[in-house]
Amino acid sequence: MTPLPAPLRWLYSLEWRRGFFDWARSDGVTWVYIFKVLLAAFLTLWLAMRLELPQPRTAMITVFIVMQPQSGQVFAKSFYRFLGTLAGSAMMVTLIALFAQNTELFLGSLAIWVGICSAGAARCRNFRAYGFVLAGYTAAMVGLPALAHPDGAFMAAVWRVLEISLGILCATVISAAILPQTASAAMRNALYQRFGVFALFVTDGLRGRSKAESFEASNVRFIAEAVGLEGLRSVTVFEDPHMRRRNGRLSRLNSEFMGITTRFNALHQLLERLRVNGEEHVVAAIRPGLQDLAEVLDGFSGRALTSPDAARLATALATYKEGLPTRVRTLRGVFQDTDPSEAEQLDFHTAYELLYRFVDDLHSYAQTHASLADHRHERERWDEPFTPQTNWWAAAASGIRASFILVVLGSYWVATAWPSGATMTLIAAATVGLSAATPNPKRMAFQMACGTFLGALIGFVEMFFIFPWIDGFPLLCVMLAPVIVLGSFLTSRPQYAGVGLGLLIFFSTGSVPDNLTIYNPYTFINDYIAMVMGMLVCAAAGAIILPPNSRWLWKRLEQDLRGQVVYAISGKLKGLASSFESRTRDLLHQAYGLAAGEPKVQKNLLRWMFVVLEVGHAIIELRKEQAILPVHPAYAESQPWRQSIRVMGRALVRLFLQPNTSNLERALVAVDHAISRVAATDEPFAPHFDTSALRRVKSYLHFIRTSLLDPQSPLAAYAVAKPEGLAHAS
Repeated sequence: MTPLPAPLRWLYSLEWRRGFFDWARSDGVTWVYIFKVLLAAFLTLWLAMRLELPQPRTAMITVFIVMQPQSGQVFAKSFYRFLGTLAGSAMMVTLIALFAQNTELFLGSLAIWVGICSAGAARCRNFRAYGFVLAGYTAAMVGLPALAHPDGAFMAAVWRVLEISLGILCATVISAAILPQTASAAMRNALYQRFGVFALFVTDGLRGRSKAESFEASNVRFIAEAVGLEGLRSVTVFEDPHMRRRNGRLSRLNSEFMGITTRFNALHQLLERLRVNGEEHVVAAIRPGLQDLAEVLDGFSGRALTSPDAARLATALATYKEGLPTRVRTLRGVFQDTDPSEAEQLDFHTAYELLYRFVDDLHSYAQTHASLADHRHERERWDEPFTPQTNWWAAAASGIRASFILVVLGSYWVATAWPSGATMTLIAAATVGLSAATPNPKRMAFQMACGTFLGALIGFVEMFFIFPWIDGFPLLCVMLAPVIVLGSFLTSRPQYAGVGLGLLIFFSTGSVPDNLTIYNPYTFINDYIAMVMGMLVCAAAGAIILPPNSRWLWKRLEQDLRGQVVYAISGKLKGLASSFESRTRDLLHQAYGLAAGEPKVQKNLLRWMFVVLEVGHAIIELRKEQAILPVHPAYAESQPWRQSIRVMGRALVRLFLQPNTSNLERALVAVDHAISRVAATDEPFAPHFDTSALRRVKSYLHFIRTSLLDPQSPLAAYAVAKPEGLAHAS
């Protein structure tokens, strides 16, 4: 057989194909996105001009705002943009009807409305925040120009809704029809890959191979994935009926994943405390059961978990869980031959109680994952949704900042009668809205100002030196294409997203011709000066007026994190575990992002999250155990052990609301007292961890105590000396 020439051999080589597919999965996706932005923008502009809409650029800008790499994100963002536009237009018509003859009252009311919408954008999640953004700046962008002609306000609102609807329609059609990248495919891939990473994390931890830095980094990753998957889940319902049928199971799966990460963290932290305290013989007594679980998970670690794999995992875990009580009794008999102390026995029982609960939750997770293969399944019934938690002060600060900016710039416009003052005010309203939902509004506003300045330079050249010499829509597209490609590429890079957004939106605002184009360089220059000034004022306000990435908000979020223990103690028990998990993780995710560039702050916040999850989860388990106790005098409400647990709860509330040395000592004394009261209570059932409620209660109380005494915990700063009392492992 004649060998292929060298160029053909290279074409068919494995290295070339691997390189191509690697490029296609990374930069190739970006260029497909840019191509779709170009196509959707030009289609929208052509249709808007053919339909003789008053401002075709508005329809084109809509494409730049709603276009996302994944079609589901486009659907979701378009939906909320449309709702926000309707709300903003309705508010604008109302304000014009009430205050058309009084500019000061109109501007004051508009500032309040934009502030409320900015606060809503800061408080909400995902694309819901964008609905608030649009409701705010649509009222400004339609209302301010309409002040000069209030009789045309209603038609201006109608035209804007039509223009935005056209942009939404074109963007969604192009995104879904041409090389679609679906959010549902991204979610399936994330779900399949996530468990393999977690299983490897667990097996390393069970064998004592994980390091502190990698343990913390993995937990941050799992938190980000849990929050991100909740966002993806809310998007997939817009695009995929297959995923919509499984919406309840997807929500349940995310909740169960948060649960198993908390269970394993609790077990891991207990084992680490034993190792640090030199209790190696206790760890050695516990290790055989851990090794058995690690061997079960070895076949699933580091690889994608498909639905058939999940079914096999569920079967393996069911077998392991069934044999675990007998295995524990055998190991406990061997351990007791070494004459362990009471504290060491508590460590042994607590570790296996945590292990049993972890395996039980892991089995439930595997069953839910396996059920995704079925169109209908009983596990679809799930009424414990992800509960986001946002600090009210952060949302209020965003609203105050937005209202202040509009009052200042609106007052400047009224006082100076600058013809471009309205442009400055409405662009500031748009900028403060778009930056409200970002962790660093100062940086976002400044980047948008840079992008707008670049757009002004390019726009001046195109508007006055190129557009007068071209003829026809195709040549117009050729001239606009380089700017759109550059802006779209920048928006695909997170570190330059604000520059790209400013270039795309405000180049189109000032430089894309309308059906009737007016070439007025003085107005052009004034408007762009006004735009950049408005954005710089927003950037300055973001740096001065209650900036969200400063110490005051970190402290507030830390307080909110600690407050989740209070929520675990006092919240309604139904759905409490899932709500507690999601609220705590959401707070940490926000705080971690706001503290970017401050590793010490991030580390402290992460350690607070660990102790909050450990103590809060143990409290919820105690409450569940007490809620299902059988009717017997040993379990009566009046029993001393139940009264001591209530006293402990009040002591923990004081500690986590106001951490200090005296409150920590009071909490430790209360936990010690509760443990002694439980130990002194006679129980009618066998004293095994799978049959004895009080043994489980004592294990959770002991775990709370070890968490409070953890030398790696932020509470360690308040522990002046080891409290006297029962000898427990710390």
